[in-house]
Order: sequence, then structure tokens, then C-alpha cells
Amino acid sequence: MTNDLYVGARVFTADARRWAEALVVDGERISYVGDAQTARRIAGAASEEIDLGGATVVPGFVDGHAHVVGTGEAAEQVDLWGAKTLEEIQRRVGAWARAHPDASRVRAQGWIHSALPDGVPHRAMLDAAVPDRPVYAQSYDYHSIWLNTAALAEAGIDDDTPSPAGGTVHRDAAGHATGYVDETAMHRLVWPVLDEATTPADQDRFLEAALRAYREAGVTATTEMALDEGDLAAMARAERAGTLTARIAAHWRVQPHGDAAANLAQVERAAALSRAHRSDRLRVVGVKILVDGTVDGCTAALGAPYADGSVVGPIWSLDELVPVVVAADAADLQIAMHAIGDEAVRTAIAAVEAAVAANGPRARRHRIEHLEVVGPDEIARLAALGITASMQPVHADPAIQANWRAMLGDERVGRGFPWPELTHAGARLVFGTDSPTSPLAPLPNLFVAATRRSALDPALPPNVPAYAVPLESAIEHATRDAAWACRAEDSYGRLAAGLYADFVVLDRDVFAADPDELLQTRVARTVLGGRTVFSR
Repeated sequence: MTNDLYVGARVFTADARRWAEALVVDGERISYVGDAQTARRIAGAASEEIDLGGATVVPGFVDGHAHVVGTGEAAEQVDLWGAKTLEEIQRRVGAWARAHPDASRVRAQGWIHSALPDGVPHRAMLDAAVPDRPVYAQSYDYHSIWLNTAALAEAGIDDDTPSPAGGTVHRDAAGHATGYVDETAMHRLVWPVLDEATTPADQDRFLEAALRAYREAGVTATTEMALDEGDLAAMARAERAGTLTARIAAHWRVQPHGDAAANLAQVERAAALSRAHRSDRLRVVGVKILVDGTVDGCTAALGAPYADGSVVGPIWSLDELVPVVVAADAADLQIAMHAIGDEAVRTAIAAVEAAVAANGPRARRHRIEHLEVVGPDEIARLAALGITASMQPVHADPAIQANWRAMLGDERVGRGFPWPELTHAGARLVFGTDSPTSPLAPLPNLFVAATRRSALDPALPPNVPAYAVPLESAIEHATRDAAWACRAEDSYGRLAAGLYADFVVLDRDVFAADPDELLQTRVARTVLGGRTVFSR
């Protein structure tokens, strides 16, 4: 097989030797990264030389936290990102409905609480835009959903529908369902209705849309954080068809059932799937557990009250959580726990401590996702346990922080998203996007990481600028460290001999340019396993 020789580039390797000027690709893998003269000798006279004309090369981006099929699904819905008022939300929803008169329902996503009067949605607000069809509007963080009256009827939710543990069917003072449903109530009462209306062909289309967006954005690997049967089936079909153009490491979603046997059965299913799916393109690596909700929805578990005096506990009690974590740890599954509030973080740490005590020494790579409100004590504890901190810079974008800050209302605002504190304590830090809760493009995400400024509105003041990280480190957190976190450090995430040739060519030198240029930088080429899967 003829080698491909890439020269004329500034190559950021995310490896021990950060910089190179050439690389040699032999089939799917890299055989050399270094200087051009040595690369030419290794590649040989018969190699195909590709001159990149001074472009910058980085490892293929590895999204450390995403919802892959959901990302493609969201692309077909009404986009409410950037809608700052109720009137704008109603305008966009109404316009989509008029443009799609044959659609049986209207799906929307991306609204933020600060756009609504008092931050609270109500079915009548959506009825005013679309009175004759069900409307389901997912919040930007995907922890709550807003239904109009027709959608409530379709979902079978009325004034007497009980709220399951860990979630709420919100009601007004008169006891009437408002159309606002959050957390486990959304998972159990609303999402199954929408899933029932989704066909395998729909899921295949959603997955291909996400993969196409990944190719264009330079994402060559991703970490799926809420795998279910339908999503897995679509991914497996794409793998068999040879169209899975991103490497997926997936975590199986485990939900609380209030029954220990039912909870543990989900771990057993994940373990079986991890044995069945372990290719270079699709691996089931662990479980995902939602320990709490979000600050914006006042469902994150905090050690001190919210600004309004409310106190919210975790979705999983420690007594319920520990058996699941111990069982998953014993099965050599990676455990990813969503924990935004400091009380939820303490619960997650305690569960990992219980697993270590129960199962003894073993190679572990467990993770806590988000860690938005976390103190020095929790940081020290998780670092000592080797727990990975998986965080999403885009969630710290100042343009979406108003409600987050208002809900906390105290000194905790000044400690939000403390990325450098985690690495200084010795924890491994991973960056992702949590798409579709945020846009999937890595470069705007890295802009927020390196500046703490808004990728949506760069004119806004930065969000605690002392917590910015250098661009080189930010890229490593979004490539090398994200690969390490899913036990793929010997396969991808760096540009090094023996690893898969997964890399991205950028149209400018982002390391020498002003940080603002990250928002204008475009991906010129995406290479996966030595094959160009996107070229501009």
C-alpha cells in the first residue's frame, strides 16, 4: 500500500512532543510524525505527497460528552437558540408550523428560562403560537420540556397525573398542569410518546445528519452519554454499512426505578452490550447516571439553598446509587455520573469510594459530568480517586448565564466552571459540547475555554476570566484527554506513530492568531483512519 506523506504544515500533536512539520500515513495508521526530511525517507519514493500549504493540523476532535442521534434529531426541529424573548420563541414556533402544515406535531429545542416572563413556561404561551397541533419544546439543557395543551393531551398528562420521584409535572396555584415537565417526569411521561412516533428510518436519518455535521466540524470521535436501544441499533446499522464516520464510545443510560433489581438489570444489560460492541468504530464502554438536574431549572442538588430559598435533593439517593455503581465497577464498566451541584458531586464521589471499598484495587476510569458548582474539597477528593472531570466550556458562555447566576445569587457564581482548579489538583480534565444542548462545533467551544468569553455574543464581558485555559491545553482536553477518558489513548486523540490517522486541517494558524479568529476558522479537511471524509 502506498504511503501518504503530509508536508507543509504546522502540526500540533497533543503528544509529548507537541509540534511537528510532517506526518506519514500507512493505511489507517500513522507511521511517523516529525520533521519533513525524515518523513520523506520513511514514506519512500512511491508515496503520495500532499502539501498542505502552511496549514495547521490538529488531532481529530473527540467530543467528550454528546448525544449523537439526538444531535441529528434536533437539527430538524425549530431552533430556539438565541431567542431572547417569549415573542421571538412564539414567532419561530408559529413560522415553522405554517411552513409545515402536514406535520402532525411541532418539535422545538433550545429555549432558555431567561427568555420567559419570570423564567417559567406555560402551555398557554405555546397555544398562542400553535393552538391546533401538539407542540413539544425542549429546553436548551434537555432537562425539561414545555408542552402546549394539545401536547399534554397527546401525552396523557392532566391535573391528576402524579410526579414520579426525581421529576415534576408542574402545576399552577389551582392545581392545573402548566405544560412544564422536568427531569424523570419528562423521561417517563413525555419522551416515550415521542419515541413511539420515531421510526428506525428516522433514527438512521438523524444519525447521518449528526455524522455529516461531525465531518464538517472535524469531530472524528465522540462519547455518547445516553445510549438506548434505538440509538444503538442505528449506530450498528451504520457500522455494518460502512457509513459510521466517527468513532463512538457509548455509555448506557441507567434510570432510577425505585427497585434495586430493576436498577441492577440495567447494569447487566450494559455489561452484555459492552461485550458485544467493541470495534474500532463502536464501543459500549459504560453506564450513565443522572445524579441531579440543572441550576437553570433549580433541579441541581446544592449544599446551600438557591437564591429563592429552595433546597433540592439528588435524583438518586446514595443508598440507591451505591449498589449500581458497585455493580458497574465490578463489571469493569466506566461510570459517568451527571452531577452539576456540589451536593450531587459529593454523592457521586461517595458512590465511587464505596465501589473502591467493595471491589478493591483495579484499573478505573470513572467520570463526573459537568461539575458546574464545585468547591475545593470536592475537587481534592475526586482528584485523589482518579475521577475524570468532564466539562463543557460552551455551558459557561456568558450569553446563557443570566438565569444560572440569578438562581444561585451568591458567591457561588464567582466559582462557576473552575477548570484550572481541577487540573491543578491533579484531575484529568475532558472537554465536550453536550450537543444538542449546545452547538457541536469544537472551535467555538474552545474559544470559550481559552477566553471565557461568549461565542454567541463576543461583546459580552467574560465569565470569571481567571478560569480560562491556554488554547494548547484546551485542544488537548478536547482530543488527547477525551480519548484517554474512554480508554482510547492507544488508538486516537494524539498524532503519534501507531495511532489511527485521525486528524483535521484548519484554514489558519489558530495558535498564532488572535483568539477571536477561532470563531472564523474553518475546517479544510477531516481525515479518519487515513481517509479524507470531508474536504472544503
